[in-house]
Amino acid sequence: MLSRVANSVYWMHRYIERAENYARFMSVNFNLALDLPPNVNQQWEPLLIATADNYLFDKYYKQPTRENVIHFMTFEKRNPNSIVSCLSNARENARTIREVISKEMWEHLNQFYLKVRETSPKQQWGEVQTQSFFTDIRNDTQLFYGIIDATITRNEAWHFGRLGRFLERADKTSRFLDVKYFTLLPEIEAVGSTLDLMIWSAVLKSVSAYNMHRQQYRSLTPSSIVEFLILDKMFPRAVAHCIRQAELSLYEISGNNISHGFGNIAERTLSKLRAEIEFTETADVFKTGLHQYLDHFQTRTNEIGASIFETYFDLKPIEV
Repeated sequence: MLSRVANSVYWMHRYIERAENYARFMSVNFNLALDLPPNVNQQWEPLLIATADNYLFDKYYKQPTRENVIHFMTFEKRNPNSIVSCLSNARENARTIREVISKEMWEHLNQFYLKVRETSPKQQWGEVQTQSFFTDIRNDTQLFYGIIDATITRNEAWHFGRLGRFLERADKTSRFLDVKYFTLLPEIEAVGSTLDLMIWSAVLKSVSAYNMHRQQYRSLTPSSIVEFLILDKMFPRAVAHCIRQAELSLYEISGNNISHGFGNIAERTLSKLRAEIEFTETADVFKTGLHQYLDHFQTRTNEIGASIFETYFDLKPIEV
C-alpha cells in the first residue's frame, strides 16, 4: 500500500473519532446539568484545558462561557480540532482515497459533513436541542463505523484505520478523566461527596460507560471508575483495550509475529506502553497522581503517533 494512501486512511479514522469525542466532551456538562444542585454553576473551561485547546481559545475569545466554548469546539474553523474542522479533514482524506473505501462510506461521510457544516452556529438553542445535536453526531459516527465493518475487506487499509481510531480513542478517554481533574469543586471538603460522585458519573455517561461499570462494580467510586476506564481490557473505550487493539492492528500491518517481539520503532513504542498498562494497578495510578499519570500517557501516545509516521508515512524517495 502506498504510504500516502495509508496516511489518509489512518487520519480519516482519527479525525472521525476526534469529532465524536468532542461531542462527547460537551455531553459531560449536559449530563451534569441534569443532576447538579441549583447553587453549583456549570464549568466549561475544564473542557478546553483537558483537550489542550485553551491557549487557542484565549486567542479568539474573552470568556469561556457556555456559548463560546460550544461554538469554539463545534463550529470554529480556526480551531483545527473543532467538530466541523475534523469532519472536513476526514472528508478530504476520504476524497483522495476513494479507490480504497466503499461507496457507502464516502456517501455517509459526505452527508455527515454537509449536515454539520450547514447547521447554523448562530442559532440560540436550548439545552435539549443542543444535546440532541451532539447525540446525532455520535450516532452518525457509530453508523459510519458500522458501514466500515460491513463493507470493508480486512486488509492493510482496514488495519491502518483501526490503528488510528483506537489510538485517538485511548487519548481522548484519558482526557475525559482529565476533565474531572480540572473541574473545580466549590470547597476542598466536597472531594468524595455526592457532588464529586455526580461529576464522576457524568464522565462515565459521556463515554457510554455508566451501565457497563454498574454491571461490574457494586458501587460508584473514583477508584472503580479509574480502574474501569484505564485498566479494563474488555470495555471498548477503556485505555487498555484501545491500546491492545491498536497494537494488534500494527503487527498485522507489518506481518510480524507479536509473540516474537517488535520489528520496528512503532511496534516497540506501542508494545512497551501496552505492557506497562497491563502491569499497572489502580493504586499505582493514584500513587503517581491521576493527572500526572494521564499527562504522561498522553505524551506517550504522541510519541507513538510520531513513530508510526516515521515508520510508515515519512518514506523518503529512493535516490538513484
